[in-house]
Amino acid sequence: MKSVLSERKTLHPHEIERRELPAEAGLAVRALADRICTALDATPGDPAEWVRTLTDSALIARIDAGVSELPASLRDAFRAPTSNAGATIVSRLPVTDEEFGPTPSGWSEAAAWAGDRERRARSFHFDIVMMLIARAVGEPFGWAGQQGGRLVNNILPTPGHEYEQSGASSTILLSPHSEDAFHPHRANLLMLACLRNPDEVGTTLSSVRQVELTADQRRLLSTPTLPILPDISYGDGHQRYPAPPVPTIWCESPDDADDSMLRYDPAYTPLDDADPEFRRAYAHLTAELERVCHTAALEPGEFLLVDNDVAVHGRVPFTARYDGTDRWLKRVNIRLPERGRRAEEAKENGYGQRVVAPFRAGA
Repeated sequence: MKSVLSERKTLHPHEIERRELPAEAGLAVRALADRICTALDATPGDPAEWVRTLTDSALIARIDAGVSELPASLRDAFRAPTSNAGATIVSRLPVTDEEFGPTPSGWSEAAAWAGDRERRARSFHFDIVMMLIARAVGEPFGWAGQQGGRLVNNILPTPGHEYEQSGASSTILLSPHSEDAFHPHRANLLMLACLRNPDEVGTTLSSVRQVELTADQRRLLSTPTLPILPDISYGDGHQRYPAPPVPTIWCESPDDADDSMLRYDPAYTPLDDADPEFRRAYAHLTAELERVCHTAALEPGEFLLVDNDVAVHGRVPFTARYDGTDRWLKRVNIRLPERGRRAEEAKENGYGQRVVAPFRAGA
């Protein structure tokens, strides 16, 4: 791990927690994923259909049934981050570069290849690994309006999207943000897995529990002042819905800053609509998140767990080659059963974005 502001690392040595996945746990989850894939291959029907969203009832049932077979050491390795950094790296599931085939040119191509018996290689197998791990620690879910409602998202550079504030970009800095900050049902835990990263492209991480704010800044930022709008990956239908103001930060215990949580996405927050005092407090928070920022360059087989209520994440710029060798991550949103949301969020409309939650009935 290295600090984005390396000259300040000595003054603020915020370490990201690391955990080792026991070898037997890694072998167990891959073997279980293999058995599920083999069983599905023997199931009548079009494989392209049951891998399209990964919500097929037979697949969901097999994952729910299989999770109990996984060793407790796997659940322990993938539990939510426990340090104030709000992030954990889990090393490492054995993978090889050859097993996944070339990096696709976009998420839709990746999803199509997963349903093609001739081309899907091990990428679909890894989708099942991701779902098994996510189900072992909570409730995996997706969004109907994002990547076709697929439960496992593919994060890779896509031609024509280089300058967007989305996971498909590359040329620009992906600004630090809370995942799906606009929605009351956003993930508690974000799980990213690295399939390929030959250029050591870094994921940035900053925790609200490591910033320094005055009492007045905390008061301003905890007051619902501005809305957060859906990002570009959800299209532009949000204009039909009211945009409720939300707090930027809050504390579980009003007098304990160590319990601070945040919803933060400056690229999709209309800051010009706020008064100068709020904008100054928001700018100070932004500077603090930069000050405590670290960069994690994941290696193949490594997982990054981000507490989406505590830490923001982004990505450094890089130059995509589009030659089949570019960075390729997979992502799963996870809701943690032990962690609720603020009661006030129940009134939010989520801009009409619908959660895809096939595990909920069995949770």
